[in-house]
Amino acid sequence: MPNTRIDRRSLLRSAGAAAAAVCTTSLLPRDLARAAAQPDAAQPVATPTRVVDTHTHFYDPTRPQGVPWPPRDTPLYRKVMPADWQALAEPLGIDSTIVVEASPWVEDNQWVLDLAAEDRSIVGLVGNLDPRQEGFSEHLNRFAKNPIFRGIRWRSDLVPIDRDADLLIAAAKQLADLDLELDLNGPADALPSVSKLADAVPALRIVVNHLGASGDPSSLNPQWLDQITAVARRPNVFMKVSALVEQVRCEPGEAPREVAYYLPILDPLWDRFGEDRLIFGSNWPVSDRGAPYDVVFGIVRDYFVGKGDQAAEKYFWRNSQAAYRWQERTA
Repeated sequence: MPNTRIDRRSLLRSAGAAAAAVCTTSLLPRDLARAAAQPDAAQPVATPTRVVDTHTHFYDPTRPQGVPWPPRDTPLYRKVMPADWQALAEPLGIDSTIVVEASPWVEDNQWVLDLAAEDRSIVGLVGNLDPRQEGFSEHLNRFAKNPIFRGIRWRSDLVPIDRDADLLIAAAKQLADLDLELDLNGPADALPSVSKLADAVPALRIVVNHLGASGDPSSLNPQWLDQITAVARRPNVFMKVSALVEQVRCEPGEAPREVAYYLPILDPLWDRFGEDRLIFGSNWPVSDRGAPYDVVFGIVRDYFVGKGDQAAEKYFWRNSQAAYRWQERTA
């Protein structure tokens, strides 16, 4: 296995060259000037020895029971399975994923765990359990016995913790006691709740999803910079650089491909979270709304490889291992 991953370095280099050729045709003059100012811009750059995509969704609307998400009237409403993701990821050298369960049905957590039993590319599941529902603690203990189950995600209706603070903090403490993590996905104005929860349960590893809802790089949410600054002061909080292209207001699939467009988001995150607490996630297949998978990967690959070998290794897989505590799956 280790030799296979190191050999994929050449695959990533090839993908990088192809993406660079595509992006150069649409570079703005200021971006061309920036590239020209870098003396080694044309030289081969280091690439990570492996990549773990920490944010994918798999589901099957053709099941007898169907699915509660995604909605029927969207392009996402189709069968999406690990093999579909692998067809896009493997040519880029991406070999593993952590699945984030969007379905609120409790047993859909087991459905993904069953997928993982048959597919070793799945190294983790971020489950979906609501602490306000009866049986939460028992379900969490049950799923935690499976080493693929790495934590749960709370979305917008749970991230503002003030309404059910005692209940949510108790649930967060149970996660910490089980050595599980908590993904949080809410609007930018919910970020203060992330800080409160991180302070209340400092032993809990928290992963903020989707950039903390930054907004379009050309018109950031007004409170975003101040609030990610506050969140980043909590050492137990990681930031997942996911849903980057979905932040852009554009026609479906037409988000800009140039790294420069995303610097108003990427640079502040780098400055605040540093190389140890930023994590790669695609949000595929939802990411197709903004750009194809190879573009999503290419943007962050070019940015983080530019930060050096160590930073790229951490961003693309080591930091996710620190946050999720996923385990290698040997043949």
